Amino acid sequence: MNPAITVTQKQLSEILLNVAVVRPVFIWGAPGIGKSSLVEEFAAEVGIPCVSLLGSQLAPEDLIGVPQIIDGKSRFCPPRMIARDEPYCLFLDELNACSHEVQKAFYSLIHERRIGEYHLPEASIVIGAGNRAQDSAIVKPMSSPLLNRMVHVHLKVSHRDWLDWAKNHDIHP
Repeated sequence: MNPAITVTQKQLSEILLNVAVVRPVFIWGAPGIGKSSLVEEFAAEVGIPCVSLLGSQLAPEDLIGVPQIIDGKSRFCPPRMIARDEPYCLFLDELNACSHEVQKAFYSLIHERRIGEYHLPEASIVIGAGNRAQDSAIVKPMSSPLLNRMVHVHLKVSHRDWLDWAKNHDIHP
């Protein structure tokens, strides 16, 4: 696995701005600390939509799509939520909770930014996230090809960052 760094919620945004735009990032962290919300906020900050796929609820064909026969040859048609024309942030939530077959289906999407013949639009961003085994979360080991395709970041909770976030989001004191 790539060496991982540990960041707070505020530091994660900077990492995503500098790293995720050129290489997929995987965010490790305990359940319920805001990984998904932080990725959605990041996408909004850079002005692109965030498409979230929940790895634990996918089958390989959900990514690859269904075959279509054109001129006697089969071609897989990826799902509309993935096959978009404009850049977007593809958020692979609970990536390390999905089956190994689904993890394999993500290889080319993460590494080559394509699925079948479809290529993600230029300037699209791929971010994965998952819980940790030590938190008694549902996780499966990630294969080395999948691990090596991403930069790994450990998200730690900062009560100061959370209080700032709560204030900015009108959470009642």
